[in-house]
Amino acid sequence: MYRHLLLPLDDSLLAADTARKGVQFARALGAQVTFFHAREDYAATSIGALSALFAPAALDEPIDGRARAILAKAEVVAREAGVAYASVAVTSNRPYEAILETAEARGCDLIFIASHGRRGISGLMLGSQTQKVLQHASIPVLVSAVESNLPAGEMIRSLAIIQDEHRSLAAVIHGLEFALRQAREHNTVPSLPLLHAMLHYIEAFPQTLHHPKEDAYLFRKLRMRTSECDALLDELDVQHADGERWMYQLTHALAGYEADPAGGLDAFAAAVEGFAAMQMQHMRLETKVVLPAACRHLTADDWAEIDHAFAGNCDPRLAFDDDEEFRALFARILHLAPAHAAAGRQGNGAVHDVSG
Repeated sequence: MYRHLLLPLDDSLLAADTARKGVQFARALGAQVTFFHAREDYAATSIGALSALFAPAALDEPIDGRARAILAKAEVVAREAGVAYASVAVTSNRPYEAILETAEARGCDLIFIASHGRRGISGLMLGSQTQKVLQHASIPVLVSAVESNLPAGEMIRSLAIIQDEHRSLAAVIHGLEFALRQAREHNTVPSLPLLHAMLHYIEAFPQTLHHPKEDAYLFRKLRMRTSECDALLDELDVQHADGERWMYQLTHALAGYEADPAGGLDAFAAAVEGFAAMQMQHMRLETKVVLPAACRHLTADDWAEIDHAFAGNCDPRLAFDDDEEFRALFARILHLAPAHAAAGRQGNGAVHDVSG
């Protein structure tokens, strides 16, 4: 039976679901996975060549950061499931070739891939990377889903966005914990700009954007349709409201650590540990209880309103800019993080459960 799966990923919602399904399949087999992403060789274009000449850092940071972000969110799923993993990102404008080369170099015996295409394997879009992998692969290829065959509707899209946002936050928290473990083990001080960027992301994205949308749309709609989750929703509301206190503790502890690295490490690590435990439990309850209840009770109109809110931030009560700035910040954090903390690392053991 298969022992090592290669999971190619892009930044689509379909790929996020593919990571979940691939990890579940690997876990059932007792196999390991290698997550793979082929980033575009933008520097090979005329505009990219000029950018690389005059501002190479400006070119590399968003591209490298996005690749690491895609892989880091997939790694969250593997850690939760206790599946051993590695991550590989390469630069290539011929992704199918890079997929096949990586599968051979890593000793993979199955490629687990999704496809963007019309219905059925026979209807895969001619020239798609999946079709080319199927044509040229010397090992088995499992196509997990065809995008147009997935259930349509705002509910599927909303669930995917919410769970993807959970994985982004989990990846940042894991990076924060990793940086502090390295500081303890090697008696070094992590990159302070990285630590500040991580705390800024935690404050600016989940506290300012994600949680208010959950309160205003998901939680409110669920309370309207059923009372079965009222006690849990009350608890989650309190945790949302308590976010400001947690952020004060984290930023105050970081300031102490920055002023006195030797004496302030324990206090900052304790603040991070407490916040991480609370936040992961919070997301676990949403994933395991709230979202399934929403699937059972909310109407199509409810999901349309939730989808509109999570996909576009169009509600004037929220008054936020587009999520793109937060995606860029997330990519920047992953770019600043040490390479072995963001990609290409090995892992096993279930740590947190936020994937759904």
